[in-house]
Amino acid sequence: MFPNSPLITFEKKGSHVRAWINASTALSAAGTSERNHRYGYLTTPLRQRGLECTVEFGLSDYFVRAELPDDSSLVISPPQERPLGDTEPVEGWTVQRHRHSPPQVYELIYDSEPNGPDARHGGDVQTLLAAIDERLDQLGVPPRQKQERSADELAAGTVLYRAGFVPAVAFGGEDYYRLPSTMTDPAEQRVVVTRAFDLLQAEGFNVSCDPGLLDPSLSLARSYGRSLGDRLGHLAQSVQGATHTGEAVAALSELTAPGDGVLQRVVEVLDTTADWWEGMGGTADQRYADRLRLIAEDLGSYTAELQSIRNDLADRHIPHPEKGQAVSSRVSAALASSPSAGQRTVPAGVPTEPSTRAVPPPARPSSAPGR
Repeated sequence: MFPNSPLITFEKKGSHVRAWINASTALSAAGTSERNHRYGYLTTPLRQRGLECTVEFGLSDYFVRAELPDDSSLVISPPQERPLGDTEPVEGWTVQRHRHSPPQVYELIYDSEPNGPDARHGGDVQTLLAAIDERLDQLGVPPRQKQERSADELAAGTVLYRAGFVPAVAFGGEDYYRLPSTMTDPAEQRVVVTRAFDLLQAEGFNVSCDPGLLDPSLSLARSYGRSLGDRLGHLAQSVQGATHTGEAVAALSELTAPGDGVLQRVVEVLDTTADWWEGMGGTADQRYADRLRLIAEDLGSYTAELQSIRNDLADRHIPHPEKGQAVSSRVSAALASSPSAGQRTVPAGVPTEPSTRAVPPPARPSSAPGR
């Protein structure tokens, strides 16, 4: 495992499954309780507004405390009279604001417990966050800053996407991934979550998941291998290092080759998907099929234009006026100072295979979250 990589947490709320990607910097501040009790969907939006948050234990469950600029505290809590160890979904929330030093403050901001004024919202987190944001705005707390996602967070999102999850945005702007809204069969959910879990572990990510969401009988995802997009990544690298038009033309040729070029294959996939989608029979299905065919047609036109550009570049057949000279100077300098100069050379512009961040993970355990 990579200790500084994001923590990906799978959780089930009712009949739906979500995956949250929490950056390691937030987790290190949150501590073990937040990692184990999955309150990142509360603490992350608050931290994005510049608030310091902790997760503490109350009478029978954990709650979130956020320190406000006026020295008061915001306490976000599930019902504290629940039996210890109760794992049922939260039925309601209370949000209170306290300040014990003068002038003392006690304010009930939100109460969706069964007998509370907001009981109609129950355990809905988006409504909870909306009420908190409204009060924080009134108190003059700076607005939420959209955080740029790290390369590791984006990579984790790509793995979830390929496994079958759908990207979504929670109230307040926090990104997460969910299973398709109509995928409510537990057995079917376990298949997708297990695939995502194993793919993430194979890439070296830290993963936390309720064992009940996994199917230990399924094989590890290490056999899935590199994605098509990853295998095509060498094309951009070869262009970046190209010192002659012929090297750039070679990459464009892979994309635009008539009949079996990458773009032509994409057009075929879109057209075939349109035919398949049209057979679904619904009113909206015909609209999606028509849209796919239109996109395929536009992409076909762009492919023809790119073929023409590729041919023009091929006809020039000259060294790059800047990169060719720069690479030549670097190679000459390296050879002049190297005791092994002339023994072995590597042609300039030949792409190297990108290194992977993954290491083979241990066998997937069959118990304990965060395995």
